[in-house]
Amino acid sequence: MLLFNAILLLLFDFYIFFALRATKIKIVNKRWFPFIWWGYSIGLLLGLYIAAKFNIPLMYRSIILVAFFMTAVSKFIFIIILLIDDVRRGGVWIARLFSRRKKEESLPERLEDLSEPLPEEPRNGITRSEFLTKSGILVASLPIFPLSWGVISGGYDYKVRRQKLYLPNLPASFHGMRIAQISDVHSGSFYNRKAVLGGVEMLLGEKPDAVFFTGDLVNNVASEMRDYQDIFTKIKADLGVFSVLGNHDYGDYYFGKEDSPAKRKNLQDLIDTHRVMGWDLLMDENRKLQVNNEEIAIVGVQNWGTGRFPKKGDLKKALNGTEDAPVKLLLSHDPSHWRAQVLDTDVDVMFAGHTHGMQFGVRGEHFQWSPAKYIYKEWAGLYEEKDQRLYVNVGYGFLGYPGRVGILPEITIFELIKGESVNS
Repeated sequence: MLLFNAILLLLFDFYIFFALRATKIKIVNKRWFPFIWWGYSIGLLLGLYIAAKFNIPLMYRSIILVAFFMTAVSKFIFIIILLIDDVRRGGVWIARLFSRRKKEESLPERLEDLSEPLPEEPRNGITRSEFLTKSGILVASLPIFPLSWGVISGGYDYKVRRQKLYLPNLPASFHGMRIAQISDVHSGSFYNRKAVLGGVEMLLGEKPDAVFFTGDLVNNVASEMRDYQDIFTKIKADLGVFSVLGNHDYGDYYFGKEDSPAKRKNLQDLIDTHRVMGWDLLMDENRKLQVNNEEIAIVGVQNWGTGRFPKKGDLKKALNGTEDAPVKLLLSHDPSHWRAQVLDTDVDVMFAGHTHGMQFGVRGEHFQWSPAKYIYKEWAGLYEEKDQRLYVNVGYGFLGYPGRVGILPEITIFELIKGESVNS
């Protein structure tokens, strides 16, 4: 993947560089411009390699990733505009070619040499190509501003979202119960302990009766939690903190998909981290919550995802022994699990994460949009099908791009209500 990114960025660079050199933009034709252009590109790729292969401070790694992400996005947008111009010019050339041939057939004495270039007549002192190139520079630079703000502010701008869950079979003793959910911590991406602590304190200020964590505690390895374990240990609740694993927690992206002693040890270290923090990690198992001699079931599965994501979870095993529970609440990291398996069971509500809402989009009270919607049918918020529900939390942390634009980090507070929904 690193080699692919490097080759792709260099191809972008060559294409854009020669397009710029063909213009009359003064700064581009200075002697020193190639040194700046290629020096930045090579330095960025070198930084990306160091960030991927060596254990450098998270702050520097984040700076490198931000620079790479913004550069790649801007150049991609610029290339689209350049391609539009090249296609347009190709069409003009073909049209002129056929036009000249028709003239040659009717007026052979006016033959012209088709090998000579066909200059584009400037209008108002600038050609269309030069206009598009300069416009492309402006448009390609626009994403830098929101992406920069997403790093400065969005990545740690935690928001509490409140959601009532109406459950007809809910025992009376659980009416009004408050559950907090966080997901996708991705501790290997953090570089601001104070901000992370502020989010945890925000959660604790809600005084939930129980807390659900729906996977991806780390990016790659258990040691990423070393600097943040004490913060997340603060998360406590009277009825317990329940957690499951996500696709990143197995170490596949660091150790590879094949089994190895190092990979098994890393997973065990991560499992021990949950235990040390006081979180009840559910590995295809369930727990009964009891209040006033009434019970509901909390069920948790290992990651189960479609496509290339690990299918570790065993839902049938996890549900074993919950047959008599009036309400079943399921923790499963990947929302695609809901349609793949969960809707065929009597699970009342599934809690998921995984999508991050792609960390980019718009999310209001009555409208939301993100590129994530084109990948996941259910990607953020509450979904209902008949009498079953799914809630997708867009995550506490971030991955890759160290920020968020529009889709802010989420702490969800649920209130369990006995009865039918007002929308039913």
